[in-house]
Amino acid sequence: MTDTMTPEQRHLAMAHNRGRTRPELALAAALWHHGLRYLTNDGYKNRYHRKLPGQPDIIFPRERTVVFVDGCFWHGCPQCDKNPGKSGDFWRDKISANIERDRKMTACLEEANWAVIRIPEHEIKTKAALAHTAECLKSAIIETHASTVGTDGRP
Repeated sequence: MTDTMTPEQRHLAMAHNRGRTRPELALAAALWHHGLRYLTNDGYKNRYHRKLPGQPDIIFPRERTVVFVDGCFWHGCPQCDKNPGKSGDFWRDKISANIERDRKMTACLEEANWAVIRIPEHEIKTKAALAHTAECLKSAIIETHASTVGTDGRP
């Protein structure tokens, strides 16, 4: 598939693509509403002066837990199985590479003793699903934190 943009145009377009996605923002707001305080990838980088592999969407440093909000199309959700349509081979290769990268980043984070939670986009599409997912995440994160804290209250 040929690119219709010049390399300079493509560079500018991609450089401006730094925003957080709507599903990620919705989940972050729901978690904040439930009293969970987190950092974004940029916030973590600014506070700790290092980056985490895979650029997690939401980071709970004290609990050593990261959350990725995976778009169903881009991360090849088997439940949604969205058809790439035109240029199918190109998209299948790209999505396969994304899935492989996700596996590597998850393994890398787990080796560094981080708990990794991946939320597919379809699990937070509706308000009810978002509320349920946020509640489940809250329980999982509190449970993770409780299991890593010693009797004196420190990790």
